[in-house]
Amino acid sequence: MLDRESTDVGESGAGEELWSLPEPSGSRFQRIFWHHPLARWGILGVILLTGFSFLGPLLYRASPYTLHLTALLKPPSAHFPLGTNNLGRNMLARLMLGGQTSLEVGFAAAISAMVIGIVYGLIAGYAGGWLDALMMRIVDLLRAIPGLFLLIFLDSLVTPSPMLLVLLIAFTSWHGVSRLVRAEVLSLKRRLFVEASVSSGARPIHIAVRHLFPNILGTVIVATTFMVADAVLVIASLSFLGMGLPPPIPNWGAMLADSMAYLPQHTWWLIYPPGLAVLWTILSISFIGDGLRAALDTRLSATYRGGKAL
Repeated sequence: MLDRESTDVGESGAGEELWSLPEPSGSRFQRIFWHHPLARWGILGVILLTGFSFLGPLLYRASPYTLHLTALLKPPSAHFPLGTNNLGRNMLARLMLGGQTSLEVGFAAAISAMVIGIVYGLIAGYAGGWLDALMMRIVDLLRAIPGLFLLIFLDSLVTPSPMLLVLLIAFTSWHGVSRLVRAEVLSLKRRLFVEASVSSGARPIHIAVRHLFPNILGTVIVATTFMVADAVLVIASLSFLGMGLPPPIPNWGAMLADSMAYLPQHTWWLIYPPGLAVLWTILSISFIGDGLRAALDTRLSATYRGGKAL
């Protein structure tokens, strides 16, 4: 729909109506997202973190597993920029590899939960009736169980590996996405374009892929972004409790747990680097999610008109 603006003409004093085309949705998204202050900091944080975790080991070639028995609990130095732990392992090398583990497992778990939630929510929302009610009662049952408690229980039954940890986190996270997708589908299937497609004899799979999925993608992307941050925190929490990846695989939560025994010795280089890395990751990804939410939600977009909060 065209927006009409009126402006005064200097010499004649008469009003002249100017007609302008609406801004393309892609341009609006880019303008709002890239001018969102938190989103820009989040993008910068993720780029730095990714470079540190994946490119850092190519530049700083030190093994995170080698034991330096003559350099136990050494503070930062030229040879060990972030010091060593109680076994003499290089903390900087372990911090880099721990970042790889956290990011890989976090993103993989979030994407897996997103796929499960989308399929489950689409089926429940489009089918409706008793099937929808049954599927939502299953979701309510899973949501009633504390996620971390369920993860600890499942983790105690098997020896976790990165792939198994992805599956466990996805299993305890998908129901939130499924409820969002179901709510969007219940609203969309009453729209005229969906009803017209049903009247024309289109198959449910065609309607879901062609009409429903593109319209719920924005909501799902935002939810998945926050799920990545949650997954990184869950990985660190499980490892801190001794239920995460087995040693000697480095991860930030286990590094924090190992440092607790040496607090009286003031070994700050064992505590602050992994703790700040977890905080940096969660904040950066959450900032990106906040920017995506502002850019994709039309109700919030109005508050960032012109790239500035009103």
